[in-house]
Amino acid sequence: MNLETRLRTFSQLSNEELYQILRLRSEVFVVEQNCVFLDLDDKDQKCHHLSIYHENELLAYCRIVPAGLSYKEVAIGRVVSAPAHRGKGLGRKVMEEAIEACLKLFGPVPIRLGAQTYALKFYQSLGFWEEGDVYDEDRIEHIEMVKW
Repeated sequence: MNLETRLRTFSQLSNEELYQILRLRSEVFVVEQNCVFLDLDDKDQKCHHLSIYHENELLAYCRIVPAGLSYKEVAIGRVVSAPAHRGKGLGRKVMEEAIEACLKLFGPVPIRLGAQTYALKFYQSLGFWEEGDVYDEDRIEHIEMVKW
């Protein structure tokens, strides 16, 4: 499969790209995970958006959050892969690309994320380690993780 990775600031996103991102986030976080929450949190405008496409179809996405916006560290958030394309390594690919983008954008800094606990081993395999206690976010257990 020929994949295209796009890293964009908010203002660089086309209307179509933004729509696909918001639709995928809604499909997974609101509908599939049954979470009623305000996904549009006024952070997207200050973030970089990393998307993986195949033939202009959005397969995986995450946002790169500058330090001080969600955490004191740079963060990776809203990590998602399209349900129809799971099991193809896209989650790993989007995370590896996001880590690389963080290093290019911000240098060698710690990277933090709020992981759903079911994905703990996945994030550990990418070099993230738990920090703090498990907490409830939208009725799903999470834990903060950091990569130094």
